[in-house]
Amino acid sequence: MKMNQLDAEEQEILHDFEAGEYESVLTPERREMLALAAQETVKKDKRINIRISARDLDALQRRALEEGMPYQTLIASILHKYVSGSLMPVQRS
Repeated sequence: MKMNQLDAEEQEILHDFEAGEYESVLTPERREMLALAAQETVKKDKRINIRISARDLDALQRRALEEGMPYQTLIASILHKYVSGSLMPVQRS
């Protein structure tokens, strides 16, 4: 994010952070818990088979190539973002 995209409050927080005015309160126990949660999040332990149109698959493969990743990884990422609520619709004008 560019500096001019930050509002005044965000700029103040960034300034204070860069000045070393924040100190981490992350305990070793919390770090371990977060690391385990992250491992569980990315663990791929189930396989699915789906049927999609050749056109959609071609588009997914092209997009994955643009992103520099395997298309299966892109599909898994899209699905994860959707179920976690972080996939937002594009506002078109």
